[in-house]
Amino acid sequence: MKILIVEDSRSNLLVLTQYVEQFGAIALAAENGETAVEIFSREQPDMVLLDVILPDIDGFAVAQRIRAMEKPGDWTPIIFLSSLGKDEDIEKGISAGGDDYLHKPVSQVVLNAKIRAMQRIIQMRTSLVVLARKLDTANHELKRLSASDGLTGIANRRFFDEYISREWRRARRSATSIALLMCDVDHFKLYNDTYGHQAGDDCLRQVANAIATNLERASDIAARYGGEEFAVVLPETAIGGTLFVAEKIRHAIHQLNIPHSASQLGRVTLSIGIAAATPDAGNSAEELIKAADQALYKAKDEGRDRVCRFDKLPSP
Repeated sequence: MKILIVEDSRSNLLVLTQYVEQFGAIALAAENGETAVEIFSREQPDMVLLDVILPDIDGFAVAQRIRAMEKPGDWTPIIFLSSLGKDEDIEKGISAGGDDYLHKPVSQVVLNAKIRAMQRIIQMRTSLVVLARKLDTANHELKRLSASDGLTGIANRRFFDEYISREWRRARRSATSIALLMCDVDHFKLYNDTYGHQAGDDCLRQVANAIATNLERASDIAARYGGEEFAVVLPETAIGGTLFVAEKIRHAIHQLNIPHSASQLGRVTLSIGIAAATPDAGNSAEELIKAADQALYKAKDEGRDRVCRFDKLPSP
C-alpha cells in the first residue's frame, strides 16, 4: 500500500512518514502542492494524507486536481491534516474532494485507525466494483441470449419484431426505404424425415450462418422467424438492392451443397420473397411482412429455389 504524505513542515513530514512506515505502508513524501500532484500522477498512491496549508497551492486545490485526474470509477481516499478546526473548514475540505479530516498534531493511534478504516472502505468498494462488473457482464450476456435463437445463434423472432418496428419508425422519420426478405428452406419436413432431426438442426445452422455472413452492413440483420423460416431486414435499401442480396444468399445456400435426396433439386435450397417500401402514414411494418410473405409463397408456387418480389406496396 502506497500513501502520499503532503506536508510542508519537514519535522511533521518525518513523523508522519515514520507512522506510515510503521503501519507497514510505503510513504511517498511531498512538501508542496505541485510536487504532490506530480507524484500522484506518477505513482497512483492508494491514499493521500494532505495538509491544508501549503507554500504554493493549498490542500483544497490539490484535492480538486487529484479528483480531476482520477479515471471514471477510480477513487483514492484523501484525509486532510490541519490545525484548522472550524466546521466550515471541515465542510470546505469535504467539498473539495476530501474523505476525512485529522487535527494536528496527528496521533499515531488515530492515524492508524483512520488508515485501517479507509482500507476497509477500499476493500468493500473494490468488491462492489468487481461485483458490478460481473453483473454488467452477466446482463450483457443475458441480453445477447434473449435476442439470439438457441439453435442457430442468429437473432430470434422477438428481436426481429423489435428491430423491424424500430427501423420502420426510423425510415419513416428519414423518408428512406426499408426492405425485407422472407426465406424458407425448401422441403425441410422431407429433409427431417429422410435424415433425422439432428441432421435437420445442423442444416438450419448452416443455412442461418450462410444468410448472416452474406449480409453486407452492420444494420442488416438475419433472424430465425420460426421453424425453417428466416427473415432478413435491410434498412435504407430499395427493391433493386434487395434483389441483389436475395440472389447472393440463394447462391450461398447452393454453395453449401447439402444433399437432399427427397428434393427434386437433389440439394438443400431456399425460396425467398422480397418486398421494400418507404414508410408513411398509409402503410405499416406488418404490411411489409405480409407482402414479403406473399412473395415467398409465390416463389414456392413457381417451383422453389428462386426469388420473387412483391410490388404492390409503395416502392422506393
